[in-house]
Amino acid sequence: MSSERPVRKPSALDRVAEDWVTTLVDLDPTIGTYIGVGGRQGEYGDTSPAGADALADAARAARRSLDAAEPVDAIDRVTKTDLGAELDLVVESYDRRLHLRDLNVIASPAQHLRDVLDLMPTATANDWSDIANRLSALPDALEGYRETLLQGTREGVTPAKRQVAAVAQQALRNARDGGFFDELAAGAALDDGGALPESVRADLSRGAAVAAAAYRSLGRFLEHELMPLATPVDAVGREDYELHSRRFLGAVVDLDETYAWGLEELARMRSEQERIADRIESGASVARAIAVLDEDPARKLHGTDALRAWMQETSDASVEALAGTYFDIPDPIRRLECRIAPTHDGGIYYSGPSDDFSRPGRMWWSVPDGVTEFATWREKTTVFHEGVPGHHLQISQAVYNRGELNTWRRQLAGPSGHVEGWALYAERLMEQLGHLDDDGDRLGMLDGQRMRAARVVLDIGVHLQKTNPDGGGWTHEYALDFMRQNVNMDDAFVRFEVDRYFGWPGQAPSYKVGQRVWESIRDEAAARAGADFDLRAFHRDALALGGVGLDTLRSALLPERE
Repeated sequence: MSSERPVRKPSALDRVAEDWVTTLVDLDPTIGTYIGVGGRQGEYGDTSPAGADALADAARAARRSLDAAEPVDAIDRVTKTDLGAELDLVVESYDRRLHLRDLNVIASPAQHLRDVLDLMPTATANDWSDIANRLSALPDALEGYRETLLQGTREGVTPAKRQVAAVAQQALRNARDGGFFDELAAGAALDDGGALPESVRADLSRGAAVAAAAYRSLGRFLEHELMPLATPVDAVGREDYELHSRRFLGAVVDLDETYAWGLEELARMRSEQERIADRIESGASVARAIAVLDEDPARKLHGTDALRAWMQETSDASVEALAGTYFDIPDPIRRLECRIAPTHDGGIYYSGPSDDFSRPGRMWWSVPDGVTEFATWREKTTVFHEGVPGHHLQISQAVYNRGELNTWRRQLAGPSGHVEGWALYAERLMEQLGHLDDDGDRLGMLDGQRMRAARVVLDIGVHLQKTNPDGGGWTHEYALDFMRQNVNMDDAFVRFEVDRYFGWPGQAPSYKVGQRVWESIRDEAAARAGADFDLRAFHRDALALGGVGLDTLRSALLPERE
């Protein structure tokens, strides 16, 4: 499928949405980098309290413009509903002063300010000059962030000590000699292999030095100034958690019912794994079955070159198998680049294409130092999750629909419940379509799904201070033991994951809860259509919406009957 979608005349609501994107990029140029919009690539936004004030004011103004615009069609109605919810969340979060305690081990300014460097273009000398300029701008950006956190201490809104300690160590690792910034400057090269001008290389070296010094300063600030003032309490409480949950789902859910469902889902995952373990080796426990798979040389890859090649081969095969059968996959979307990330924290993630597809969608694997062997049985489902039919198909399809969708709908809308819920939906769908018939590959998929179910229970349990499955409270040590019982991963990863849940409330459950919503919408659509249900058409209609909250998704795909 290579034909372009029809071009729709932009409406007044589209103009409001486009203006909101322009405002966001103007307030924070790194957003422009993330979505592939040029201009001010060497800058950061205002990370001080004044920057948060400006964002809240802009959201209020955009809300007034949105309210004044009337929808002209179904696309507009979705935009008005979903953008309205997003703008309201921006203001509510500001009013609750959540930005004053925005510090955690995975997704706060302490990480974002560095992470954006991974996505900056590197094709030309000018591109590298932008990187050098942004490196040189890091001290001011981190100073603004420091001012925001200090403002929180004056207002009694602080992050938890556990998060402060962990992020301080992250900052100091970023700043170490021979670390990320030194590697970035030393390894700078044009994409075509050409040499950089010496002046640009010198600017990069200076920028790397000041960026590293800025992260050292952040680390010391966190350790010595913020730590004594931070709260010892990890739980954010029900009121804040409800807002976080709504932000990550784009939906309101019954948190107590979801906690009970998470326990049931976890038990179901465990039973399913046990049945497959017995097939892998008669009478084997799940742990024994995993050992059998890990000992199988046919399921091992040696070295990152082999890993990248296997990722690419698996992804390409998935695209070939699904295009024109259960999904429409336009030609620009069929290109997905698999890469080894420049960092070494162990994460696997996806970055979307630029708006014109000049930068394709990419699947990244951040391989920890010293890791040279990889088990394919664990990761086949990961390729489906990050690639096709997961994140790449979903996100790239929205970008491709530029003839119908405004930039906000294509590039910025959609909470993690929509995005990550779809990716887990995609994993299960690939099993249902026969792409995980191998028991090892299926056990790998279930290992991930069991982890996602466990963290629904843990995340809600910790922050709402619910009774744990053994009748006690959700302490940090209990949470660690709980995860160790339900995931088969290195203990350092388990510790990082638990710290992530403690510091980023509501995000981790959005994966599994999002999958639950996606599957329930599909099943209800199938029940309504009966024998006429067309799965390919359902996927086409769902992905054509672009990013939306889960409540909007349900109302768009399952309209109220007359």
